[in-house]
Amino acid sequence: MERLVGKYCKIVTKEPGEDRASVVTGILEDVDYKDGFILIDSEQGLGCLRINTIVAIKPGRKRELESEKKKIKNNEKGVVGIGTLIIFIAMVLVAAVAASVIMQTAENLQRRAYAVGKDTIRDVSSGVQIVSVTGYTDAAKTKIEYLAISITPRAGSYDLDLNKTLIHIKYNNYSILNLNNNAKASNVSGDGVFHTLDMSNLTSTHYGAITIHDSDNSIYTVNGIGSEDHVMLVVNLTAVVSESGGLGDGETLEGKVVPEYGAASVFVVKAPNAFTYRVVEL
Repeated sequence: MERLVGKYCKIVTKEPGEDRASVVTGILEDVDYKDGFILIDSEQGLGCLRINTIVAIKPGRKRELESEKKKIKNNEKGVVGIGTLIIFIAMVLVAAVAASVIMQTAENLQRRAYAVGKDTIRDVSSGVQIVSVTGYTDAAKTKIEYLAISITPRAGSYDLDLNKTLIHIKYNNYSILNLNNNAKASNVSGDGVFHTLDMSNLTSTHYGAITIHDSDNSIYTVNGIGSEDHVMLVVNLTAVVSESGGLGDGETLEGKVVPEYGAASVFVVKAPNAFTYRVVEL
């Protein structure tokens, strides 16, 4: 073994009582016959082997040892490559989920923005316009008992639902009136506006409607007001202003017509100090 000192060797050892042999590869550093050991520098480090456990020693080559190192390194690279692949796949999955969430969010935002824009345009461009407000007094011409509010949609307005149009009236109290479908007329009778409807259907919470212009008869049939339609809303002030039975001379009444969407129209009327006729333009 002295000849093998300093050389790469392949040492086969077998412990007593074991069936399988072990192989150690490394540089044989020294041989100690006195104590029965050899000193070998292997990949695990510097160590000793008992001479009596050595079955065989075969000189090796440096290239063989380097090839074994390369194999180990290649195996390590393979492990690293699999780990990198797993991380890459995980990143692709995370990116796909994030992209899906972003696309869905963008789609929802786009749909929401479209709906908000459409509603905004509708609210800005739509609404009602008050053409005139006319009053009708009692027989003694002491107070105004009924109001006729003539309205039409604003220019460029969407169609409005008269059944969802409210009248707010502020006097000594605050009243809100909606349409009574039993108090509608498709045209003005020969006796005039204030004799067209059954006034008993007009209460403190309901107003009536008389069609002035409606080419498709939509106001009377489905309460729909188109862009060229014209309708007159009739209010019973004796019911709304019940404490005084109507609007007396010189008194002021405020109100507004509020459609289902779009701009509302405000009106402020003041009764004259003296009534010349029963029909009073306010």
